[in-house]
Amino acid sequence: MNFPESNSLQRLPKQFFANLVRKVNAKVATGADVINLGQGNPDQPTPDFIVKAMQEATAKPANHKYSQFRGDPELKKATAAFYKREYGVELDPEKEIAILGGSKIGLVELPFAILNPGDTMILPDPGYPDYLSGVALADVRLELMRLKEENQFLPDYDDLDAAVVQRAKLMYLNYPNNPTGATATPEFFKKTVDFAKQNQIGVVQDFAYGAIGFDGKRPVSFLQTPGAKDVGIETYTFSKSYNMAGWRIGFAAGNADMIEAINLIQDHLFVSVFPAIQKAAITALNSDQQSVRDLVALYEKRRNQFFSAARAIGWEPYPSGGSFYAWMPVPKGYTSESFADLLLEKAAVAVAPGNGFGAGGEGFVRVGLLIDEPRFTEACQRIKKLGLF
Repeated sequence: MNFPESNSLQRLPKQFFANLVRKVNAKVATGADVINLGQGNPDQPTPDFIVKAMQEATAKPANHKYSQFRGDPELKKATAAFYKREYGVELDPEKEIAILGGSKIGLVELPFAILNPGDTMILPDPGYPDYLSGVALADVRLELMRLKEENQFLPDYDDLDAAVVQRAKLMYLNYPNNPTGATATPEFFKKTVDFAKQNQIGVVQDFAYGAIGFDGKRPVSFLQTPGAKDVGIETYTFSKSYNMAGWRIGFAAGNADMIEAINLIQDHLFVSVFPAIQKAAITALNSDQQSVRDLVALYEKRRNQFFSAARAIGWEPYPSGGSFYAWMPVPKGYTSESFADLLLEKAAVAVAPGNGFGAGGEGFVRVGLLIDEPRFTEACQRIKKLGLF
C-alpha cells in the first residue's frame, strides 16, 4: 500500500535550515575545517542553576506524571511576574499567558487556531522561514511586507496595498529581527497598534531575541505599547535568553482571545510540557537575570569582533542592534546563494544565504555570532583571500 502525504503536507515549504545543514555536513565530510557562521543554535551551555533546578525536579516522582493541561500555574505566575518586573506589563496568568513547547509551536499553530482557509495573513520579508509552515498548514493566503534597509528593516504600513490591508486578519513581526538584527522602537510599535486597530488586524510579535540588545539599548516589548493587548500577543522563548534551545519551552502573552485559541488547540495536540522543564523555567524567570546580562555582553563582544574583522577586509555590515546575527551584503556579481556556496566551497566558511529568508533577503547573507571570537578573524581572513572586497 502507498500512503501519499496529505495536501497540507504537500503545501509545506522546503525546510531551509535542514538544507543548509546538509550542505555544511557534506563539506565537513571532505575533511575541511568548516567555520560555521550559518547556524542559529546557541553555543553556550544552559546556566548551572537552571540545570540544577531541572535535576532536582526530575528526581521528584510527582513530575513524572502527565503535565497539567494549559501549563503549570506557577510558571504562568512567574511569567506574569517577569513581564511586570522587566517591562512594566500587567498580565493575567490564566487568561493572558499560554505555555508553549518552544515559541515555534505557537507561531506555527496560531494561524489555524484563529484563521479559516482562504483568510489572509501578512508576513515580513525577509523573515523567519518557519512562519511559512503555519501558512501552509492553515491553508491561508499569504501576503508579504518588504523590510528595507532604508527603513531600518521596519515595515512601512503606508506601502502596503490597500486591498491587502482590507483582507488581512493577522500579521507577524519579529524584533529584534531574524535575520537582519534590526530593532524596533516604541514609536514603531505605537504605529503598529494604531494600524492594527484601524484595520482590524491581529498582531503577533515574535520576541525570541527579546533579551539581546546592544550598545546599552534594551529591546522594547510590544506589550509595553498602550493598547497592544487589544490587538495582539507576543511570543517568548527560553532558547535564546537562557541557552535552553533543546529544552523546548516558551510562552505567548497578551490578547486573551488569541491566548484562549492557543490553549484550546493545544488541549487537543499536547498535554503541555514535561513538568520538570516547567519547574526549571520558573527558576530561570525568577533569577536575578545576571546570566542573561553576561550572555548579552558575550554576544556584543563577538559582534564587535566580527564587525572589526569584516571591516578590515572591506566588508561593511548592517549595524545590527540586537539578536545574535550580523546581516552582511554580498559583493557585486553574486546572488546570496552563489556567494554562500562560494564561501563554503572555496573558504570553508558557512553562512546562511539571505534569500532563504524570502526574496527581500536577496543580496545579503546572515552570519551567526555563535563561535569563539578568534574564529571570526580567521573566517574573514579566508574570505579576504578570495579577492572579493
